[in-house]
Amino acid sequence: MPKMRDNELSNGGLESPADEEEEGEEEEKEITVPNPSSPTLFSPQLKAMMRIRNKYQALKKRRISANSAAPASPRANAPEVFTFEQLAAQKKKRRRKSRVLFPSDSRKFLPKEKERSRAKPFLILFSIIVFLQVYNAIENLDDHVVKYDLEGLEKTLGREVFGQKRGVETLMEHLRDYLSTYSHKRPLALSVHGPSGVGKSHLGRLLARHFRSVVGDQLVVQYFALYNCPPSESPGQCAADLTARVAQVVARAEADERVPVVVLDEAQAMRPPVLDALLELLRPDQSNEFLNVVYVLLGSLGHEEIVRHVLQNSSSSSSSSSSSSSFWKGQEDDMEDVIRGSLAEQHPLWAEMDVVALTLLEKSHVVECFLEEMTREGFYPDLGHVDQLAGELSYYSAGGRQYSQNGCKQVVAKVNLL
Repeated sequence: MPKMRDNELSNGGLESPADEEEEGEEEEKEITVPNPSSPTLFSPQLKAMMRIRNKYQALKKRRISANSAAPASPRANAPEVFTFEQLAAQKKKRRRKSRVLFPSDSRKFLPKEKERSRAKPFLILFSIIVFLQVYNAIENLDDHVVKYDLEGLEKTLGREVFGQKRGVETLMEHLRDYLSTYSHKRPLALSVHGPSGVGKSHLGRLLARHFRSVVGDQLVVQYFALYNCPPSESPGQCAADLTARVAQVVARAEADERVPVVVLDEAQAMRPPVLDALLELLRPDQSNEFLNVVYVLLGSLGHEEIVRHVLQNSSSSSSSSSSSSSFWKGQEDDMEDVIRGSLAEQHPLWAEMDVVALTLLEKSHVVECFLEEMTREGFYPDLGHVDQLAGELSYYSAGGRQYSQNGCKQVVAKVNLL
């Protein structure tokens, strides 16, 4: 035992594994467990040290035997090499998440509702404001239309202008669209064309009378080419007078914030200087008061095209109705294009205007003219007598229909002879 202590002290208390194994074997041989009945030769501290050393040696032997039993890996001592496959495998492992499976018999709780957005009330308020603005704008449009009583004008024209239902509807569409607002980018220029006796002049008188009643006599100009500008007067002076008259009316209308109406009849008798003056009044680069004007020209220019178009296409209509509006509903656009092309060759003014075509009157419309005129003169309208008077007029025959060559122009003369 003294020899063992000397070896421990000489090694500084540190021994190599080989020395420890040799010493362990020697001590196992030398050290014997004393008999508990015999008197002890060691102190309790030394016994504890011996027990600890024996346990250490036993654990060491077990570790050595386990390492010798396991197969040696060829790459055990080889350095580790980094590869991207290992990184990808690690990422895949990281991305894998365990799925939470709810039992079928368990109760699922819905997530709590999100907090109510504070912007939603402001969005509702903004929508209400926009709706009120749009509604107010529509009401203002209706106010403008009501101001000119276009509904009453349409009823009057439909009642007193015979056989021109489609033409009246087109005219009212233009007026309704234009008069729905006060500020415009260009004037409204309508050119009403038709053969003799179809009601052009009568239409002009009705327009002038209606607008005088709603906007005032001072804001309506009724111009007759043969009366206001006779052949004896200089055409240049006629153009200057017309321009000055229109300027006076539009200045007064600008102060009243209303749209004036200029009705020009007998357009076929207007000379080039007067047409040039009208073309200048229609330019869009003028002051505001000249842009808020309605011009209605009435004339028989292009009546040959209208007559030819009606007679050529009357056979294509299979309807037996005496009303011509259903017939012209599909033919009006083509007829207006033909008239506009023919008029544009005569003067550039017609290319800047919207054409409204009045068609030929049938015999049934002439009968209505006789009834109206006889009632106005105080005669009892006998239908047999009226048919006899209407049969004395000249007609075109086409497609099983009879179209009056002069319209209702001779009705007044016939009634005056009664």
